[in-house]
Amino acid sequence: MTQSLTRNRDERLMRLALARAQAAAEHDDVPIGAVIARGDDVLAAAGNEREVRADPTAHAEVLALREAAAALGGWRLPDTTLYVTLEPCAMCAGAISLARVPRVVYGASDPKGGALGGVVDLYASPAAAALSHRPDTDGGVLSVECATLLEAFFAARR
Repeated sequence: MTQSLTRNRDERLMRLALARAQAAAEHDDVPIGAVIARGDDVLAAAGNEREVRADPTAHAEVLALREAAAALGGWRLPDTTLYVTLEPCAMCAGAISLARVPRVVYGASDPKGGALGGVVDLYASPAAAALSHRPDTDGGVLSVECATLLEAFFAARR
């Protein structure tokens, strides 16, 4: 697939993740959204639901992984790409690895909690040897839109 076709798909699916992030903000969750796709087919889409569920693990990525696993009938998610509006944290990066997701595309970098280069690069660190799978990662897709949504959410709470 050509680079421009991949970029177009990445942006289209990141816009879907952004819509899920906006929906999360409507119920006072941090606006982060995630989509898991196999090619052009969307298998799962979720926004953060930590506040709604009173569950510290209800990150958009984890919810999308669960939904995609149910759609595929197993915990391995081959030939998929996970799109997420904010660089995944260590918990989510670990779950992504365990699900064998081959590729992760994220929007905004997270210098305070990101585990794909923000604070640490879980997939490139010496500890990565303990991981059974290290996906390819691409950051910065629609980063301005993703960061702006987060900044507006937190500015409204200050």
